[in-house]
Amino acid sequence: MLLTTGFRIWGTLSKRRFNKWYDKADLLQEKTFYNLVENGRKTLFGKEHGYDKITGYEDFKQQVPIRDYTGFEPYINKILNGADDVLWPGKPIYFSKTSGTTSGAKYIPITKASMPHHINSARQALLMYVLKTGNTDFLKGRMIFVSGSPELDHNGNIPTGRLSGIVHHHVPNYINRRKLPSYETNCIADWEEKLNAIVKETMDKNMSLISGIPPWVEMYFERLLAHSGKSTISELFPGFSLFVYGGVNFEPYKRKFDQLIGKEIPSLETFPASEGFIGFQDEWPSKGLLLLPDSGIFYEFIPADRFYDENPPRLRLSEVETDVNYVLILNTNAGLWGYNIGDTVRFVSTKPYRFVPTGRLSHFTSAFGEHVIAEEAESAMAEAAKECSAVVNEFTLAPLVDNPDGLPCHQWFVEFKKEARDIKRFAEVLDQALQEKNPYYKDLVSGNILQKAIVETVPKDTFRAYMKSIGKLGGQNKVPHLSNDRKIADWMLDYVREKKS
Repeated sequence: MLLTTGFRIWGTLSKRRFNKWYDKADLLQEKTFYNLVENGRKTLFGKEHGYDKITGYEDFKQQVPIRDYTGFEPYINKILNGADDVLWPGKPIYFSKTSGTTSGAKYIPITKASMPHHINSARQALLMYVLKTGNTDFLKGRMIFVSGSPELDHNGNIPTGRLSGIVHHHVPNYINRRKLPSYETNCIADWEEKLNAIVKETMDKNMSLISGIPPWVEMYFERLLAHSGKSTISELFPGFSLFVYGGVNFEPYKRKFDQLIGKEIPSLETFPASEGFIGFQDEWPSKGLLLLPDSGIFYEFIPADRFYDENPPRLRLSEVETDVNYVLILNTNAGLWGYNIGDTVRFVSTKPYRFVPTGRLSHFTSAFGEHVIAEEAESAMAEAAKECSAVVNEFTLAPLVDNPDGLPCHQWFVEFKKEARDIKRFAEVLDQALQEKNPYYKDLVSGNILQKAIVETVPKDTFRAYMKSIGKLGGQNKVPHLSNDRKIADWMLDYVREKKS
């Protein structure tokens, strides 16, 4: 088969570049830094921040402060009003529209220099998979890449849409010929209608590669089985041989996926973002994702427990250590400088640089000083589900400060696919697993400042109803597994009461 042969040859030819990622990442980052600064000198941002005086990274840290999207809005507005050379030479060729958790819609620039990395990095992930595993079965059938609508709006005469919709226009022809769903289906705005159309288009096809965030793919699988009458996805798609995902930790979903599919399917984890393609899995089994050191991004890292210090340390890639939770800071060839994207990571290796995403800076639980992060909560949930032979659909955790039944505690809302036979035992295992992962939480429980966790079970489709209520059902939207307030928790309690009444 021509495509299979081509991918094998292409993977072998890419090996030299892959080896540089392993052996020369620090040098590649240094080259990226100087290239970015040189281009930045030609911009309004560069002139305002003294790029002409920057001779190295220490100068850069003095000249360029850390910002989130709010700090970039004045520059984005100048671009929208027609200005050139604001953040990067020329104008962006697209704006990627994202939904901010606190700031509403965000418009992330994509430039002529940055766009190829979004496409090439995805291809390199598949080439790495072929090179390392020898598996090319996923190339023999059809592929599903669910995207936002490829129909783009315009802001300041710049095409604007979801990143996945923008990427749709740059997918190579050799993939496009095999890709589903159709352009017309991808343009459907209503998620439920779109999902039904995707099921109809793909149900009788030889699907060999399926890509998407686990919560969406889970809905897709359930709808497929309901419409087809089959008992497992592997019966429906016997050629299904690779699941590509990103955006959330797969571990809490894995038991349910294996049941829906009927067997364990090889998977490939990626870390794409509107701001750039950060990394992808390069080992099977995996110990983390390989950070891409030459994808037009110069990375900085701030220890998460010091992020809110008056003058937190900023580290380049060569200065990171393993087992430290870092806030990820990006400087990109799309014109983002000292940009806090809100994600946190932890390195599991520095030779080469492999990391695991640990959550969102804004998604944590620390009402009592415990600072539980998503990685800890998700891992504890997976352990409890396994120990109690349960299958979890979805969950979220919130602090219960004013507990009418005793001391404050963590309150978990869990939607089960297969409920634990003993919920009390499930809660005990869950709480103990979290204590083992988070010493601050353990101290609070053992010191009788907090009581052990409460688990509230919620009916089927509760989380789907919540996401629909906030206009974020489907696509790339994810349920926050952690919060530091009661907004989601109180919605859940009200919803359950209404369902019972």
